[in-house]
Amino acid sequence: MKYTLHIWRQESPSAKGDFVSYIVDDISPDSSFLEMMDLLNEQLIAKGEDPVTFDSDCREGICGSCSMVIDGRAHGPGHGCTTCEVRMRSFRDGDHIYIEPFRSAAFPLIKDLMVDRSAFDRIIESGGYVTVHSGPKPEPNSLPIPHAVAEHAMDAAECIGCGACVAACPNGAAMLFTSAKISHLGLLPQGEPEHDTRVVGMVHQMEQEGFGACTNHAECQDACPKGISISFISRMNRAFAKATLREPDQRRGTMSNQ
Repeated sequence: MKYTLHIWRQESPSAKGDFVSYIVDDISPDSSFLEMMDLLNEQLIAKGEDPVTFDSDCREGICGSCSMVIDGRAHGPGHGCTTCEVRMRSFRDGDHIYIEPFRSAAFPLIKDLMVDRSAFDRIIESGGYVTVHSGPKPEPNSLPIPHAVAEHAMDAAECIGCGACVAACPNGAAMLFTSAKISHLGLLPQGEPEHDTRVVGMVHQMEQEGFGACTNHAECQDACPKGISISFISRMNRAFAKATLREPDQRRGTMSNQ
């Protein structure tokens, strides 16, 4: 199969970027999108040209690092998959494919298709943890958790932090990511002690990072490779409202880290 790729090239954050066109031929329809990009880079290196910079790691839809916007859609065609899981049979022979980085003020561009998503790390650092002692742990079954609650928490825990929700949102909001990280801990008894300080700290950090506000377009849910529901955003908003109505010394957890 033969494709014309229009790829965003930008040498550095301060440099002027633009689309550059490349032709790739003899591509197997069973190749992954990243394998196709690897072949392109091999051709560019053989010609002494600078290869296209992009992120990837596990290439199994687990790590979330393969962040590309393909033909205007975060992670490309299809639902419930990351860029590395997209197969070239998703495109027609002779197609023109446009490839861009995730675009958000909170995800500054590093080079070409690679962006800095460390804002997500700082949101996690502000409250995405539980306080446990380092000694012997209790028997897990000593804390009975209803099956429905455990399943709901696992639905939130599926978030891989790829940032597709931010790239897809017209406001560049990170509320799906933040609400998933808050909920998968907050729904379980192990996360209860820091419940209030977690939601307050993570929401405040999200706002400080410059992410936009949610206006319920639900584009984030549609683009999420793990199908995480926007219902978690509603849960986060309720928890944040309740936590902020309490006095700081009445909140569950400690405010010392904020």
